Amino acid sequence: MFETLMNLVQQQSGQAVVNNPAIPNEQNDSVMQTVASSILSGLGQQAQGGGLGNLLGMVVNGGGNVQENPVTGGVQQHVEQNLMQKLGISPQVAMSVASAVVPMVLGKLMNKAADPNDSSVDGNSILGAATGKQGVDWMGMAGSAMADGKLDMNDLLRVAGQQGGGGGLGGMLGGLFGGR
Repeated sequence: MFETLMNLVQQQSGQAVVNNPAIPNEQNDSVMQTVASSILSGLGQQAQGGGLGNLLGMVVNGGGNVQENPVTGGVQQHVEQNLMQKLGISPQVAMSVASAVVPMVLGKLMNKAADPNDSSVDGNSILGAATGKQGVDWMGMAGSAMADGKLDMNDLLRVAGQQGGGGGLGGMLGGLFGGR
C-alpha cells in the first residue's frame, strides 16, 4: 500500500515539488516521503476522528468528487503540518504542495482501488491501513450493507454492527454520531 502511495506521490509531484524553486532539489525526496507518509497517517487520523463514513464513501465510490470530500481537506492539513514541522517548509509552500498533490493522489488512489484490473491496491487495504484493522472485508460489508445502492448512515451502522459494536469500527463510528 505505501509503495503504491509513494509511486503516486512521485508521479504527481512534478510542478509542486521537483520544479518548485522554494524547495531545494536535495529536499525533493524528503518532501515526497513526508507527503506519502502524511497522507497515510492523515487517512488514519480521519478514520479515527469521525471521518470514517466519508472515507468509506470515498473508497466505495472510487473517489467520487475527491476535492469536495472532507477527508481530503483533513489529509491536506495533516500533510501541510508535517511538511512545516518535519522539514521546516514555510506555511505558504507547504499549503501549495499539499493542495496540488493530495487531491490528485487521493483521486488516483481511489481510482486504482476501484479498478478491477489494478491489483496494486484495493478498498480493503486502504481502509485497513487507515483503521489499523487489516484482514477485514470492508468492501464486502459496505456492499452488503447498502440496501438501496447508496451508502448512508444506516448502512454505516450496519457495518459497525458487523464489527461487533464495542471497540474498533463501532467505537470509531461513535465519533461520527456524537456518541461514546
